Amino acid sequence: MAKKQEIDPRHYDVIVAPHITEKATLLSENNAVVFKVANTASKPDIKAAVEAVYGVKVAKVNTLVQKGKAKKWRGRPYRRSDIKKAVVTLAEGQNIDITTTVN
Repeated sequence: MAKKQEIDPRHYDVIVAPHITEKATLLSENNAVVFKVANTASKPDIKAAVEAVYGVKVAKVNTLVQKGKAKKWRGRPYRRSDIKKAVVTLAEGQNIDITTTVN
């Protein structure tokens, strides 16, 4: 286990939710977990938050911004919000079970 970091309340603002899809599940075979994160979060912020909240060692963080789609509802156009995702690769021997609660 990684050394226990102090959990700062701001860490919970960085990690919005786990992103559970078929592709994200396939990534878990390569020791990676996908999270929805705050749009203003940087890679070091994401790494610190995951290490503090889940108590694991992070090897690397890749981020992407999924642009919101233009949609229509009852004939009126609107735009979905942009979503920032983080693919967090864990160190060898580390794992996160998303279905359980956080520390």
